[in-house]
Parts: sequence; C-alpha cells; structure tokens
Amino acid sequence: MALQTTTTVSLDITQRMTLAVASLLLGVFLVYGAGLANSAVLHDTAHDSRHAYGFPCH
Repeated sequence: MALQTTTTVSLDITQRMTLAVASLLLGVFLVYGAGLANSAVLHDTAHDSRHAYGFPCH
C-alpha cells in the first residue's frame, strides 16, 4: 500500500489576483497573438490548435 502526502499552499488575495491576471494575459496572448499573427511560421504552428478550440482563422 502506497502512502500519499498532499501539501497545500495558502495564498493571500493579492497573490491570487496577480496569478489570475498573469494567466489571463498569457492566455489572451496565446490565443490572439498566435491567432492573428502575420508570420506564416507562427500561423502554421498554431493552426491545428486554433481549429481544435474553435478559433476561426480563415
């Protein structure tokens, strides 16, 4: 029988909001930065992922 230990980290509201905003900005950049990029290499790299998530690019 394996013993499993779980550790939790408590964050205050300022740290949680900072992480939430950073995550939101990263997500927006990944979706719209790659989705609306003019670079053919970046467009081709992100093409299949955008279609999988329903992001139109044509």
